[in-house]
Parts: sequence; C-alpha cells; structure tokens
Amino acid sequence: MNEPKSPATTNDSGVPAPSDEYSLTVGASGPTVLHDHYVVQKMQHFNRERVPERVVHAKGTGAHGFFEVTEDVTWITKASFLAEVGKRTPMFARFSTVAGEQGYADTVRDPRGFALKFYTDDGNYDLVGNNTPVFFVRDASKFQDFIHSQKRLPDTGMRDNDMQWDFWTLSPESAHQVTILMSDAGTPRTLRHMNGYSSHTFSTINAAGERFWVKFHFKTVQGRENFSDAEARAMTAEDPDFHRRDLREAIIRGDNPEWRLEMQVMPFAQAAGYRFNPFDLTKVWPHGDYPPIQVGRMVLDRNPANFFAEVEQASFSPANLVPGIGLSPDKMLMGRIFSYHDTHLHRIGPNYEQLPINAPKVAVHSYNKDAHMTFKHAGAQPVYAPNSYGGPQADTDRAADLGWPVDAGELGRYAYAKHAEDDDFGQPGTLYRDVLSDTERDHLVTNIVGHASDHVSAQVQQRVIAYWTRVDTQLGSRVAAGLGHGGGEGSRQGPVTEEAANLIASRANRA
Repeated sequence: MNEPKSPATTNDSGVPAPSDEYSLTVGASGPTVLHDHYVVQKMQHFNRERVPERVVHAKGTGAHGFFEVTEDVTWITKASFLAEVGKRTPMFARFSTVAGEQGYADTVRDPRGFALKFYTDDGNYDLVGNNTPVFFVRDASKFQDFIHSQKRLPDTGMRDNDMQWDFWTLSPESAHQVTILMSDAGTPRTLRHMNGYSSHTFSTINAAGERFWVKFHFKTVQGRENFSDAEARAMTAEDPDFHRRDLREAIIRGDNPEWRLEMQVMPFAQAAGYRFNPFDLTKVWPHGDYPPIQVGRMVLDRNPANFFAEVEQASFSPANLVPGIGLSPDKMLMGRIFSYHDTHLHRIGPNYEQLPINAPKVAVHSYNKDAHMTFKHAGAQPVYAPNSYGGPQADTDRAADLGWPVDAGELGRYAYAKHAEDDDFGQPGTLYRDVLSDTERDHLVTNIVGHASDHVSAQVQQRVIAYWTRVDTQLGSRVAAGLGHGGGEGSRQGPVTEEAANLIASRANRA
C-alpha cells in the first residue's frame, strides 16, 4: 500500500525549504554563509520559543572558582590565561540538564551542560560544552529538530519517547551519543563526579604563529561515578534538586570539587588526511592517535550569593574567544557562534554582558551603545569608527582571526567531505565492545529496552533494533529480544524487518 507523501517543508512564509539537514556552505568544508536565511531564521525562531526560561539547559546550578595553569603550554597557544605555570584566572561554571524545564528532577537521563566562563586579562573566554565528548548531530540545521524531539508533544504537552527514537533512528550520526546517553553515564551520580568536554574541535596559535587543532577535556579529580537507572529514578522522587544540593553543600563543607584540564593536540596540517573527519562532532579522537596532555586544574570554591543574578542570568557564548584560541570547520560550532549570543539578546536583553556575572574584569571599549537596560556609558567618546577623536581602534595583530584553508567550491548544502574511515556506527560499536564492562553493557541493554518500550510504536521499535544492530550485532539481538521482536516464543513479531534495516542503512550512507 502506498503511504501518503509527506508535505514539503516550508519556511513560515510558506516558501519551500531547500534542505532539512544541511546548512549552506562554501564547499563541503567551507564556512556557513550568513545569507543562508532559512537556517538563520530557523535558529532565530528557535531561540525565541521560550520566555524567559532557557530553551535548553533550563534547569541548572553553578559555582565560582579559579583555573590554574600547571604545565607549560605556550608551545600550543599564546592565550594569556595559559601563559605561565601558576597563573590563576577567576571563573564561573554552570552545570545543567538539557531537555528538562526548570522544575525537572536533576537525576533524569539526559546529557549535562558544562559551561565555563574564564574572566581573563584579554576579556571573557567561554567554553560551552557537555559532560560527553560527542553530540547527537553534526550540522546546526538539525539542532532545533533534535531538541524539539526531546521536548513535549504540541497537542498533549506530554513527553514522548516515540518521537525521540524516531528522530534518533532517522539520524544515524546520533548513535555514538545515544550509546553514551543510554549507558549509566546518562545518569551521573553528582555534578562533581562527571567529566566535562569542549566536544567541538578548536584551533590555537602560539607566539611564533604555529597553529594546532585541539580538544579540551576536564577530568574530575573526584573520580567518575554514575547512578544506575533504578537509583536515578529513586532519587528523582527523593530529592529532585539532588545535584544542585550536593554541589552547594560540598563547597560549604570545604570539599571543593576539582577537575584536571587535559588537551588533545593535532598538528594543523594533519586534519586534511586524518582517517575520519576530525571536525565531526559525533566522533572522538582516539587517545592512541592524540594522547591528552596536562594543562591545568579548575577548582570551584564559592557558591552563588544570589541564584537568579549569578546562575539564571549567567550567559555563555562560544563566540567569546580570546587571542590564541579560534574556531574550526565544525558546522555545529559555526551555528552555535550565532545562536548563543542571539538567544541571550532575547532572553535577558541586548546589554546582558553588562550584568555583573557576565561582565569582563577588563575595560570595555565598544562602539555598541544604548538599547534596553544600558547602565554603562562611554561618555564623550566617539560612537562611530573610523573617527578622528581618539576612539578605540582594532588591534588586528593581537586579536587576529584564526582561519583555515578552504578549497574553492560551488555554494550549496553539503555533508562533510568523506574521509577514509568516516562511519556513524564504528565508534559506538567500539565503545560497546571494548570500553564498557559486562555490567555496563547489561545496563545499556536494560536502559534501551526500558526507554524504547515506553509508548514507542512497533514501526519505530523495528528501526531501534536495526539502529543498534548496526552498532553491534549482539547488542541488536539483545535489544530485539528485550522488545519482544526476537522471533521466539512470546515475541510480538519476527526479527527486524528488511525495510527497517534498509532505511537505517540508507540514512547512514547520507552522512
């Protein structure tokens, strides 16, 4: 029977959309262009969906502390806050769940935001990451759709696991992150006992002009600890604010949490020929290829005095980069450069960076002026550039943009250029077979089956089985058996259908 054809996606003016998945870029590895009005407007509308709660990372907590350099890394970067061993930089950290609203329990299965603001002597540097080294999607065009799939249904206002698995199984690049999410790492015991990652690849440049690609890893000194699914569910009822309470009480008793910063460093020229795309946010760099090196330590030692002013009004943007650190061709990162600042403009106003928690510790000399809630003024300084009256001038040598070579290409909507070992299912398969313990593998299967059994349609369950079979055949068989699709006694229907397997394979090939 022929199924009815889906309607064509349009923008809010009814004009047909050019793509549901790919941003407009200059060639496969080139930058996203500003005149991609469809994706830009999609992000703008998404950023304004909630007033005034954050659209994502709504419930969180945070603390003040410092970052201290412990190793000489001047060979990697000229960033001033990393310039010498022993140098300390004040900072603020905000931790959060992703999908839940303000009143959601802290211990639900969800990635955790790991956002850091360093008040450096070159201005604020924001590192906006998660407690996982990868993410669900690799193109900013799909981010809004991913978040919508994790939120609530428009007709009932209820959460729905079916739409989560529908999106995930139609987006095979999500497999690595979903494997982590469905493992016990999806329910960290406390915020103090989880790692944090930049996830994205960034670029650095040293004083001699040498450039590198880097990833940041904040490893908890307390040791990683997770709740089992049963423990996490029990805590949601016992104390919905458990993570918030634990962090605050640890600092009060002087048990200040600490993380060790490590960096993976890739020579700039090696990216083009690396075995998979090093800018793909759904993949990690194997430590055997690029061993992490020690950089410094982060310590949180002071609780907020005013939760709203310091936690709720704290705003982070990956566009806040200091001299010595730059971007990469990561398409999700380039989308976030626009999106974060834009959502803060909407949520807390055009002068949100004048709020004490967001204000840099150095003098600001900007030509931006006025607008809602301005309380810092430049006085008699010129309000335009260029000018003849002593206004600030850009220092292009000190704050040069870090770029990368771009092959000339036709403007279009591209997947990443293929590298030799690009594969959506290879790394999650390795994680399942070689990293997780027997107990952790058992918990992963139990968590997947429990989640995919909760109001998930038989059609989508077939794709769930095909999805996990591509990760690992044994894992797929165990999930099929758990969902009652194994073909044995008591099963609802036979093993995964050819149609479901072919759909997963075709979606993977598109990547």
